[in-house]
Amino acid sequence: MNHPQRQTPAPRPVASTPAEARKLAEDMMEVMSALLAVVERETELVRAGKVAEAMKLESQKSELSRRYLVGVENLKNVQTHLKQVAPELLATLRRHHETFHGMLQVNLTVLATAHAVSEGIVRGVNAEVQRNNMPNGYTAAGQRAAPSARQVRPLAVSRSL
Repeated sequence: MNHPQRQTPAPRPVASTPAEARKLAEDMMEVMSALLAVVERETELVRAGKVAEAMKLESQKSELSRRYLVGVENLKNVQTHLKQVAPELLATLRRHHETFHGMLQVNLTVLATAHAVSEGIVRGVNAEVQRNNMPNGYTAAGQRAAPSARQVRPLAVSRSL
């Protein structure tokens, strides 16, 4: 079974000068800041119930995520060099990354909550629809009549907003 392979850009070569290492770290902080701004906006929109608007941020978020992953790979390649030439910048980068990680956790929590709430709503609607389809009669033995296969109707949900 063939699966299409995703093309990921090759990491940039190891920085050979302190200025190049510093530039990689600064680029990474810039990407994290931009991605964090998009994630915070997405979180605000989802909290406000504006899921359709939040979904419009997906392409921007995907592109920034791709750049983030490339940046992480590049920094892994120059970490030792960066530690020698600019340890303060590496420490700043780590602090920035910790803040970034914390905000991503908040975003994931909000998205999981929105998913759980929407799933609960759909299940509640389905239960009500099924309850309305149930027969209101009893059998000769005094038991509540079970619905036949014809009476149970599936609930169709459109995922497009």
